[in-house]
Amino acid sequence: MYRRSPYFLIFIFPLLLLPLPLLSQPLELRLNVERHELRNGLQILTLEDHDLPVLSYYTFYRVGSRDENAGATGIAHLLEHLMFNGARRYGPKEFDQVLEANGGFGNAYTTEDMTVYHESVPSDRLKLIVDLESDRMVHLQLTEDGLAKERNVVKEERRLRTDNSVTGGVFELLHATAYTAHSYQWPVIGWMSDLDQITIEQTRAFYESYYTPENAVVVIVGDFDTNEAIRLLKTFYGPIRSRVTPIRQSTIEPGQYGERRANLHKYAELPAVAVAYHAPAAQNVDVYALDLFQMILAQGESSRLHRRLVYEEQVALSVSATYPWMLDPALFTLYVTVTENSDPDYVESMIYEEIDRFRTEQVEDKELQKAKNILTASFIKDLETSSGKADRIGNHEILFGDWSAILSTPDFYESVTKDDIQRVVSTYFSERNRTVITMLPEVR
Repeated sequence: MYRRSPYFLIFIFPLLLLPLPLLSQPLELRLNVERHELRNGLQILTLEDHDLPVLSYYTFYRVGSRDENAGATGIAHLLEHLMFNGARRYGPKEFDQVLEANGGFGNAYTTEDMTVYHESVPSDRLKLIVDLESDRMVHLQLTEDGLAKERNVVKEERRLRTDNSVTGGVFELLHATAYTAHSYQWPVIGWMSDLDQITIEQTRAFYESYYTPENAVVVIVGDFDTNEAIRLLKTFYGPIRSRVTPIRQSTIEPGQYGERRANLHKYAELPAVAVAYHAPAAQNVDVYALDLFQMILAQGESSRLHRRLVYEEQVALSVSATYPWMLDPALFTLYVTVTENSDPDYVESMIYEEIDRFRTEQVEDKELQKAKNILTASFIKDLETSSGKADRIGNHEILFGDWSAILSTPDFYESVTKDDIQRVVSTYFSERNRTVITMLPEVR
């Protein structure tokens, strides 16, 4: 049995980098997403789009590094790798081979909040994808040999992206310093010592706990028939028994009542400074004002920090900002690569000066509208492909509890005022809510 929800219709305006009076007619974009549910709790979101003979198939599991335990960090990402090692109907490494032999491709990713598997295939291969994904949802073959091999792959990935990476090392220390209680403090890829000691029994228990139909959302977008798709999913997923999935709990991170600092010494050519502030979770309406503030402050060559630090002062080589939407409060982070012979402390002071300007001076109308146009245009671009739509739909379903939160995004961006920008800066960007990491190059 499944439930089907009514259509949703969205009209998005193409806000390009032009003044509002010069904008073209509104672009009509329909998202006729239908919701279905099988008896075992599997959620299915479908969106037909017959423009091209392809489809995208995404499976979202409500499990990420936040659901791990101390001593077993990295197990969610490690399991992601193991999911390609064979199940009952398809043996080791056959998943990718079969997929590619049928003109498709796929991949996966793990975040703090979710694990996602995705494939894009010709539209007549839907049955194959349903077979492949349902097989490994319940029949994954977990062996000591497979665990050992994937453990080594993940450890090498950690060495490349964190241990031997300046940026990776800075961000790992930043999260470990900024969080004192929440599991966001440890890296998605896990601590090396934990990767070394994760057992096959732990991996199997984690898989059986979280890889269940009621803990998954399947999103299908593209050239297919909805009735046929649901028939296939009922056939392949329907017999999978539901199991009790652990309730997602997380420690509430205590408020930060004082600045935290740490230095990182690594072999590197240039110093770097990372400054982070605790900021709200995805469901807080302030995320839209913070996104716009991020754009104005540090995204792109025309941003305030880039103009000042890179062009005017010439004390920085690059400037960037990150603020991911997450289930629980995240970090708003500024990262600056300092030029040779420049003082990281001076660069840091310039960052605070630019932030403080937002408290005392309202942003210009043109500056704010430009940021709105860029973010909305980026939002539209993400929805241009079947894969982009599927990813957005699933992410919103996990983060907001309902995919249709997508429909409010353009309006929320457009409704942000200059007063809102000042308010979020005053609310979140205080000294005592700040964590600073300074990377100081070692000499070999």
